[in-house]
Amino acid sequence: MKTGLSRRVMLRGAGVGLGLPWLEAMAATGAKPPVRMAALYMPNGVNVDHWTPKGTGRDFELSKTLSPLAAVKDKLVVMSNLWNANSIGGDGHYVKEAAILTCVTIKKTPGADIGNGVSVDQMAARKSGIETPLPSLELGVTPVAIGVDAVVGYTRVYGSHIAWSDATTPLAREINPRSAYERLFRAASGQSDIAGKMDTLLLDRVLGDANRLRGQLGTADKIRVDEYMSLMRALEQRVQRASAGTQRTWKARVPMDSKAIPPEKPADHAEHVRLMMDMIATAFQTDTTRVATFMFGNAVSNVSFRFLEGVSAGHHDVSHHAKEADKLRQYQLVNQWHVAQYAYLLERLAGMREGESTVLDNSMVLFASALSDGNSHNPHKLPLLLGGRGGGRIDSGQHLVYSEDSPLANLYVSMLDAFGAPVERFADSTGPLAGLLKGG
Repeated sequence: MKTGLSRRVMLRGAGVGLGLPWLEAMAATGAKPPVRMAALYMPNGVNVDHWTPKGTGRDFELSKTLSPLAAVKDKLVVMSNLWNANSIGGDGHYVKEAAILTCVTIKKTPGADIGNGVSVDQMAARKSGIETPLPSLELGVTPVAIGVDAVVGYTRVYGSHIAWSDATTPLAREINPRSAYERLFRAASGQSDIAGKMDTLLLDRVLGDANRLRGQLGTADKIRVDEYMSLMRALEQRVQRASAGTQRTWKARVPMDSKAIPPEKPADHAEHVRLMMDMIATAFQTDTTRVATFMFGNAVSNVSFRFLEGVSAGHHDVSHHAKEADKLRQYQLVNQWHVAQYAYLLERLAGMREGESTVLDNSMVLFASALSDGNSHNPHKLPLLLGGRGGGRIDSGQHLVYSEDSPLANLYVSMLDAFGAPVERFADSTGPLAGLLKGG
């Protein structure tokens, strides 16, 4: 006779409790796996001639750039003709890219008085963050850019963040794979209280040193220090929250292997990105967090892609193709490589079983760029993909084509609904995105 098994059953050994993976016996209790949300951001737009699938609805054929997604096509939604109206104007990149998850118009400033909005990931984190050790996980591969882009008059901080907890607080990203894994491991093994106290002491010293240094600097350098301090304060608040003991009843869904720690310095850009995809997969499988964001690069990223056969230039350089055939060819190859990394994450999540479903079935993973054609900095017809079934709420396996210039914010209204954090409105939304949710 089968009996139900609680999600809180623990394996105990050597004084350490670790959560069991999802077992069939747990289904008898009626417990449902949690829904997760991730957003992956690619800078510099796409070669539009090779992005959009042929066909609509369920009868669609993946384009050349989207071909790496063939194995997960039935768990994918491609969305066409959405845009972020509040990102129009301003400059070529920052106004669009800083607002990809907020859908507002950022404040034009060269200094620390930045202004944006709350990003959709953080709206979700407000709902799920009280149930997990980490409210959310912000990852990247490129250090924060500071100072002013003199060409357009915006602080470069805007181009380094897509996750914002409020209008003036961009969230600090982890770019070191080893540090990211150690943070997840501490949280999953119940060590976050001690680590949080140590991190708080370190941050206190950093902020104290920065305050003392500020008094010795000129105006321009003070602005740079203020930018840095605003990011550190945001990190400080998150460390305090994580170590406050609010998740003492939480248990990891699967144990993390302390010996699987990644290198501190990846061999190259490709390895660095893959390691960060693994961090998201690990975080979601263990339920250490249910919300994550990842930036493949900062705005105006010019990472060299010479490691790809047939590519001889940087990312931003090829995005400014001026309709030259060879640059367009290279641009497409760079786009396809990014999609392949997205596909890697989706396939990893698809391989993680949770009863009759998988972690991918219980996730929503967005892939987005804030531009369509990078050469013209065009914000129309944004390249947008949504992987996963959102716990059964997402009607996947479709190419949804909307009327031109439909609000991107409508997508976020639907995602928040599927996540269990419904809102009546997000930024300039006009309602949920038609056809995305089952029964919607």
